[in-house]
Formats: sequence, structure tokens, C-alpha cells
Amino acid sequence: MASAVPNVTLNSGVEMPQLGFGVFQVPNSDTQAAVEEALAVGYRSIDTAAVYGNEEGVGRALAASGLSRDDVFITTKLWISDLGRTSTRSALEESLTKLGLGSVDLYLIHWPAPGTDKYLESWQEMEELKGDKLAHSIGVSNFQPEHLDRIADLGGTVPAVNQIELHPYLQNVETVAANERLGIKTEAWSPLAQGAVLGEDVIVELARKYDVGPAKIVLRWHLQKGNIVIPKSVTPARIASNFDLFGFELTAADISAIDALERDGRTGPDPDSFNG
Repeated sequence: MASAVPNVTLNSGVEMPQLGFGVFQVPNSDTQAAVEEALAVGYRSIDTAAVYGNEEGVGRALAASGLSRDDVFITTKLWISDLGRTSTRSALEESLTKLGLGSVDLYLIHWPAPGTDKYLESWQEMEELKGDKLAHSIGVSNFQPEHLDRIADLGGTVPAVNQIELHPYLQNVETVAANERLGIKTEAWSPLAQGAVLGEDVIVELARKYDVGPAKIVLRWHLQKGNIVIPKSVTPARIASNFDLFGFELTAADISAIDALERDGRTGPDPDSFNG
């Protein structure tokens, strides 16, 4: 079943599954069971973060799965309090200890926190971490176009991924365009707007048309737009349902109808002002 998920090739040359499993707001005590279920269903990409407090649960699930390390793509993230050249390496080392791993596949700066003006220092340290093979690819999360351009202007490594809030209510068109301009893959967090979009008439009608649940319509929209997507659930049936997205395809008209739901509907913090 895992083979149904397409890979995207990052600018680092690393291949990443386009569909992954997120564990945001999953308690550490529940994380092992949720990730074990996801891996059993066929997910091969797991997204966590230091601030989620559940890296240990992810690590236990990986150890219990019996899967080869090379078969699972692991992402974690550097929290704002660890931004800066002197703390970035130690933060990743702590994450690796909790995960029980020697390296991660993707390490992201979680937020730019522009008020601290430390993300460029962290980025330069992350380039060294990549060189030391502690992270096979490095990227960012919640970065706006101007933040991306400042990194690109350093003249070194360009982020492989920018993970941003992205769903039909907030399509982040300018940031997605900046990602494309710089060769950065777009990854969507809160891909269902915390479920808020699922009752929209167009989503409900398309779910009826394709005889699938509304969440599948939105997740399929993400995939066809080229987004990497990481739905989250702790419910086994929903974990399985969110993975089963490859038996139908939306038309161009369907996608346009969902695109029309844009309303600048941000559910999380504003990256231009959030400093932790």
C-alpha cells in the first residue's frame, strides 16, 4: 500500500513521500500507538517537532515497527528558543536522542521568529549539520517570501521544504510562488483547516460525487496541486482513511471550485509577528 504514495524529489536530491503523518498536539503517551498504526497502514513519512514533546513516542514506534530505517522518512523541527548558532546543533542532538536515531531525513526551522533575528545564524549551523550527515535535508517552516529571500541571499543551501499553514481557506499564494521560484517544495500543515472546510457545500458535493469522505476531497486537492501533506489523527479508522487517496482524481473544474474557497482564513499565528 505504501507504494501508492508518490515521492517528490527535494532540491537536495532526497526523495520524500508526498503524503505523510503528522503528530502535532498528539500527547507523547498516545504517539507510539498512533505512529505504529500509521506505519502499519502504509505511511512512510512521520512529521514531529521538538516543541510537540512527542519525539520519544515517535522513536518508540519506529523501533517497534521492525521497518528498516531507510524505509521511513523522519522530519523534526528546531524550536524558537533554540534559534542561534550556539544552540542549533545541541537542539538537534537532543531530538536525535529522543527519537533514538543517528540522523533525521529533514530538519526544519519551526518559525522564523523575525523579532529575534536569529534564523540566519541557525540556517548556517544547519548547513553544517547537513554536511555532518545529522540531517539529510534541511528546510524551514512558516517562512514568508522575504525570509526565504534572506536565506537565498546568503548564497549557500536553499531550503528543501517550506512547511506552511495551507488549506482551501488559506492558500498562501505568494509564499507558494516564492517556494516555486526558489526550488523549495511546499508542505501543508493544518491541511483541513482543523476540519473547518469539511462542511463547505462544494466539498460536500464533491464527496458525494466521488463517494468518499470530505477530508479525502481536500487531501486529494492538496496532492494534485503538488503540495506535500501531513494529515494528523489518533483514530485508526481516520488514519487509514486519510491514507486511501489514490483511487480517484479531481478534475480541473473541481480544483478550481475548491480554489474559490480562499478567504485569508489563517488559523495559526502570523509568521510576520510570532516570536514564540
